[in-house]
Amino acid sequence: MTAQTPTTTDVTGGEPAAREPGVRQLPARFRDVVAAEWIKHRSLRSTWIAYGATALAVVGVNAGTAYDTYSHWTERTSRDRASFIADGIPLQEAFTANGALLMALALGAIGAVVIVGEFSTGSVRTTFAAVPDRRAVMAAKAVVVAVVTTLFGVVVSGVSFAVTQAILERRDAGVFLGEPGALRVVLASALLAPVCALAGLALGAVVRHTAATLIITVVVVLVLPLFLTDGRRWSAVAGHTLPYKAWLRLVDIHYAPPAYPWSTGGAWTVYAVWACAAVVLAVVGVHRRDQ
Repeated sequence: MTAQTPTTTDVTGGEPAAREPGVRQLPARFRDVVAAEWIKHRSLRSTWIAYGATALAVVGVNAGTAYDTYSHWTERTSRDRASFIADGIPLQEAFTANGALLMALALGAIGAVVIVGEFSTGSVRTTFAAVPDRRAVMAAKAVVVAVVTTLFGVVVSGVSFAVTQAILERRDAGVFLGEPGALRVVLASALLAPVCALAGLALGAVVRHTAATLIITVVVVLVLPLFLTDGRRWSAVAGHTLPYKAWLRLVDIHYAPPAYPWSTGGAWTVYAVWACAAVVLAVVGVHRRDQ
């Protein structure tokens, strides 16, 4: 009888791993990798605490703005009240700029922690040992993050709209979802969440240090939009490439073209490009860096 000798199989980005004699290692199916990443994502209590705290904070900020309007409504003249509705201010209070910045920062951090946490604890080695195809792992993480944060954005944006308009309606100043531009405000605010979360995931996959990743996220989401203004052409064009600036354009229903205007189609394109580029950077970056 001829003795069987152990065989090996190459592990992408690592050393060849020993394999049991006669056992053929099958590549993991992508749906199984996605399922595994979903289990990891939902099993972290801190993740859901972060989601819950962010949701409460964002809805609270928006509702607080609407309540401030409600409480001081009687101090307005009849002309001011009419202008408030005619100028589309109820839709601005449905999801405020402060609420959008807060959600963008929080979701960027959550997206980064999804991968940085595994690198910092070393558990990513176990993940890559189980699934040597790093690109499949990162693609699965991106799918889970995109789906969960999109649902999160839809819920937060929808609840915020309902709560703020219910408060304003007590002064006959609220609007309904069928109002022109209302659905765009809700959708743009909802999709800001997955765009920022995927950007955070990509930064975390490349940088791999929690503090550095969070600093870069703050710079991209908060500092650059404040630094880049519409006063100069180069500054306006650069600002038009940022997700937060795109959100501002999409929720501006009564858009008054500035010196360097842009379209809602351009703003939606910025959303799509950032999401797709983030996924590509996360998938390709991890694969190439560990070779």
